[in-house]
Amino acid sequence: MYRDWSKRAVEQELMDDFTIGGDELREALRHLRRLNRIFAAAAPTLYGIERLWIEADKPTRLSILDIGSGSGDVNRRLLQWADANRIEIAITLVDITTEACEEAKELFQVEPRVHVTQSNLFDVPERSVDIVTGTQFLHHFSDDELPAVILKMLAIARIGVVINDIHRHWLAWAAVWLMTRFLSSNRYILNDGPLSVAKGFQAEDWERLKHSLGEKAELSYSWRPLFRYAVVIRQPRHNPLVRGRL
Repeated sequence: MYRDWSKRAVEQELMDDFTIGGDELREALRHLRRLNRIFAAAAPTLYGIERLWIEADKPTRLSILDIGSGSGDVNRRLLQWADANRIEIAITLVDITTEACEEAKELFQVEPRVHVTQSNLFDVPERSVDIVTGTQFLHHFSDDELPAVILKMLAIARIGVVINDIHRHWLAWAAVWLMTRFLSSNRYILNDGPLSVAKGFQAEDWERLKHSLGEKAELSYSWRPLFRYAVVIRQPRHNPLVRGRL
């Protein structure tokens, strides 16, 4: 807790060490689903997607790729939203780990609108979906890596990108520290839960990223309840693929 909260933590999370994993990681992903429900993790993603959907004149068909998806559990809320708005939706969950893909396949085994694939972000074809999302994904990268990650996500998307990530704040850190210890004894959860908050973002971080992207992307962000940021990144207006406002 005694950190300099003006700076992002640089320690590596256990989930970023691909030499470990197995059953312990799968257990962590199940526990993470419970934490996501408690902290309403799906809400900022839905908020951003709805903004882009409205700006694109509310298409009746929408394809979404969730990168670094883990179990992909936040997408259950997107399916409900699509049903309510009569949208024909197709969601692709992409994660680099076998364990996450196995959990996602089990979670969505009776949902034909969700497809799971194991891949790296930089191997995903460009202009292959309408919207790319990343929930609690971006904080895994250093400040120097962020522009390239964002531009690749934007290159995959025909409409835009939605980032849902954590507000770096001591109160959020304390809440996550307490809740993880109440719910789990899994070392991934105990270590990575609080650390992910310390690796999160503040408004100044988004402003720096916006400046570094320049005219290559249009980035806007808003603070959302329970210490989250919803970041919407649109194709630049000079891009011939841009529709309507986009």
